[in-house]
Amino acid sequence: MPEIKQYIPIVGQSVVDEIHFLAEKFKGKIVQNINSTFVGGGVAEILTRMIPLLQELGVDVRWDIIKGNEKFFNITKKIHNALHGVNIQITPKDLDVFLQVNQENAREINLYGDVLFIHDPQPIALIEKKKDIGKKWIWRCHIDFTNPQPEIMNFLKSYIEKYECAVFSAPVFSRDINIPQFLIAPSIDPLSDKNKELSPETINSVMECFKIDRERPIVTQISRFDYLKDPVGVIKAYKKIKTHVDCQLVLAGGGATDDPEGMEVLEKVKYAAEGDPDIHIIFLPPSSDLEINALQRASTVILQKSLKEGFGLTVSEALWKSKPIIASAVGGIPLQIKHQYSGILTHSIEGTAYYLKQLLNEPEYAKKLGINGKEHIKNNFLITRHIRDYLLLFLSLYNTGDIVHL
Repeated sequence: MPEIKQYIPIVGQSVVDEIHFLAEKFKGKIVQNINSTFVGGGVAEILTRMIPLLQELGVDVRWDIIKGNEKFFNITKKIHNALHGVNIQITPKDLDVFLQVNQENAREINLYGDVLFIHDPQPIALIEKKKDIGKKWIWRCHIDFTNPQPEIMNFLKSYIEKYECAVFSAPVFSRDINIPQFLIAPSIDPLSDKNKELSPETINSVMECFKIDRERPIVTQISRFDYLKDPVGVIKAYKKIKTHVDCQLVLAGGGATDDPEGMEVLEKVKYAAEGDPDIHIIFLPPSSDLEINALQRASTVILQKSLKEGFGLTVSEALWKSKPIIASAVGGIPLQIKHQYSGILTHSIEGTAYYLKQLLNEPEYAKKLGINGKEHIKNNFLITRHIRDYLLLFLSLYNTGDIVHL
């Protein structure tokens, strides 16, 4: 893991000095993060990178997960989809099971933190312990709350409003709730294996391993295999321009231990790609950060055709590598892309295909988008900014009126 001083050449001395100052003010308190998995997805990835840096700064930050069986995670996936506006039925029995597992976890988990930092809906009902143990409680939402099913939103709202505050990734996710709300966008770590500079030899080795031709344009989407990432829609957009531009498509990603739908989606993607040797479908294990980095750096254009998106860190990752990106104008993605300046925002398969053809045919324009995009990510979506925002949030819990709301 890098040390905080290694970020100085990237973000500047003053940024790191401010982080040290805030960390010193917060020493003596324990922050306990709780979510549903150590592996897979943006939450786990962010915590894996952030916690060691905070600990180096002298902040006692720890991480625990809740336990659940397959039935529980099937229900939480249904809740996840319902919050994204998908028309899916969640029965009262489903919610009973959801609450029962939360209650079991509340009994078994040692809630030792001074600040309980609860991530996403899976462990949200742990807040019921607040009346017994006190402490400071924060609910952190990483998902797209633009158009949630009202019934599920109301169910969760009864728990959300018991927290001190809620944290969302984009202004559009703000809800009508009776507690303070904070905007804290996620971030990438520029020194991680997924984002650090790679040698040409390393990139070539990865591409040879996956049998991808570097002599022809490469269009890539890297996301877990999830309906809401619309990998089948990516294939449809690619097929629309394939007759005009001789290119290849890479769909690479893995799954998460709390997402039971991944393999089903992967099979549908394979079926949609059948018969085209230029479509490369790559299922990656969780330890594939260098491979993802190389795939992004070798790509000509990167796509993120999400139907819904909490934030879309793959967009920041691609832009950090100065790659032109075409992404859906959903969730937190418009925070990362200014249309036709730092990337392209689209709303349909047809729009994605139109701009994909343009960027493949106009490499200088594509290059300019990538350069602008990297500067935007540097200024707004690196891990040092994220650490600063979290430290300010934690301090605000103990210094009401002294800390400006984010």
